[in-house]
Amino acid sequence: MSPLVAPIDASAPLVLLSYDVSAANRSAASRVAHLIFGRKDMPEASSRPYILRPGVVWIGQSVFVLPQPLAAELAEKLRGLGAAVTMARVTITSADMEAFRRRPRCRPAA
Repeated sequence: MSPLVAPIDASAPLVLLSYDVSAANRSAASRVAHLIFGRKDMPEASSRPYILRPGVVWIGQSVFVLPQPLAAELAEKLRGLGAAVTMARVTITSADMEAFRRRPRCRPAA
């Protein structure tokens, strides 16, 4: 991973980004997953996965909230891999954003 990462402008508007990759295109789906979540076997010098970049919050499945400049960059790369991308500007407080960062990903069985 890259040790030097430019800080995200806290005043940048936030964007809700959703993407979809055709299940028929497994190769593209795999490349999209590597772009967003990274790979364990990638060299340290490779670019940082989007999920680990400052300001990125994973809402679930294929939905993120992230600063507009980063959203535009990610959307361009996703479209280049054949994904359909939808974006919308959102307003959310820092406290509300933290609620999404801290929620458990899996619910215990009842």
